[in-house]
Amino acid sequence: MHISFPRTHNDGPPLDDDHVPEWGLGGIKTYFYWKKAHKAVWKDVSWDIMRFRQEKAEALGLTYEEYTLELLDRGHHLQAEDGDRISAIKAKRRPG
Repeated sequence: MHISFPRTHNDGPPLDDDHVPEWGLGGIKTYFYWKKAHKAVWKDVSWDIMRFRQEKAEALGLTYEEYTLELLDRGHHLQAEDGDRISAIKAKRRPG
């Protein structure tokens, strides 16, 4: 079924829908703090640090993201002796 709009309609979204901004319904201030922190963690990393983390991750059978998230969350570099924690990280992977 095709809905016909007036000739002056710009094909934009309806104005009567409740718009939720990218930062959600809460305050905007925290959104920008989190956005800046995310950029600092994932984009403002030196090449040497990225390479170090990638090599460590591959040696443990993890992805760069998994290794980095663990480092940021727990504040310690995973070692081969951390087998239980590494297994727990791998178990959380999505199938596919």
